[in-house]
Amino acid sequence: MTQSKLRRQIAWQAAKLMYDRQESEYYRAKMKAARWVCKGWVKPKDLPSNAEIRDQIQQMTRMLEGQTNEDRLFEMRIEAVRMMRMLSRYKTRLIGSVLTGHVRQGSDIDIHVFADSVEGVAAVLQSHGLDHEVQLKPVVKNGERTLYRHVHVRDRFEFELTVYPTEKTSYIFKSSITGKPIERASEAQLLPLLENFYPGIDIETAIADCEEKLDPFQVFYSLLLPLENVKQHPKHHPEGDALYHSLQVFDLACDRLPYDEEFLLAALLHDVGKGIDPYDHVGSGLTALQGFITERTGWLIKHHMEAHLLHDRTIGARARRRLEANPNFDDLVMLGECDRAGRNRGVQTTELEEALEYIRGLESRFGF
Repeated sequence: MTQSKLRRQIAWQAAKLMYDRQESEYYRAKMKAARWVCKGWVKPKDLPSNAEIRDQIQQMTRMLEGQTNEDRLFEMRIEAVRMMRMLSRYKTRLIGSVLTGHVRQGSDIDIHVFADSVEGVAAVLQSHGLDHEVQLKPVVKNGERTLYRHVHVRDRFEFELTVYPTEKTSYIFKSSITGKPIERASEAQLLPLLENFYPGIDIETAIADCEEKLDPFQVFYSLLLPLENVKQHPKHHPEGDALYHSLQVFDLACDRLPYDEEFLLAALLHDVGKGIDPYDHVGSGLTALQGFITERTGWLIKHHMEAHLLHDRTIGARARRRLEANPNFDDLVMLGECDRAGRNRGVQTTELEEALEYIRGLESRFGF
């Protein structure tokens, strides 16, 4: 096998590992790919560069995602502008795949933020109701220990904000792939680029439309969190509060249908109305969720109380036939089983944020 052909094969296999999210680092991906292609040790000169692997990833993206990827890129660029305006008190620079156009399924939006206080950045995000997490990551580079400050934001798309001191605003950052200075753009530089990329589209209107869109997962979080203070009748719910119950039901649903977003949302959200109107928790919950869930999820939530009547055999014959006529009848029965089983004390459950993150990531995890 010629050297060039071997490099291409290793690059393609490494790209596939990274595209499928089996590996996130270039070095690990290329070493695993090399072992698979060569069935043993490989000479360092036969290993592809990070840039070669990146090019293969982009070819896969164009081949497998096509126009969907182009639409995603546009929306991510608009979201980037929105975030930069949200953080307008700081100097911000867009970097990475959203700027260069090399996004793929699961890509996040990378922004450098120049601020002397990561707490100040977090406070701005908090004031806008954005779910976020601050991560301090020590890194030893060239013999020097540096503490990187990242803020991970979960919105319609995921953001990684890297916070640097303001004194580094003019610092030249270099790519770990090419060693060359990385491309970056301020909002003032980005807007003309977008107008050039998307002629005929009113960028300001697109940004305004974007600001009006609510992230469904932020809505779910805001509806679920109050359930922690909803205490239930100990006879029917000995486990305690409604959030603890909902998370138990979600975990049980994951054991049954771990890939089914609509079913998992029904399991997690079936009792959100208890934090709104305990006398009509089904109706009030569906009203609050309107526009954020699918018809199937809504149907499962609407009839989850009838699932218990089915189990107790106290439902009328006509009502049973009506439910059985729906193609989601078996899933309703399954939801009822999870609902009844999720009422135990002392059970370790998934955290609320983790549950929502799991559902949000189903598309990239299962590849649909």
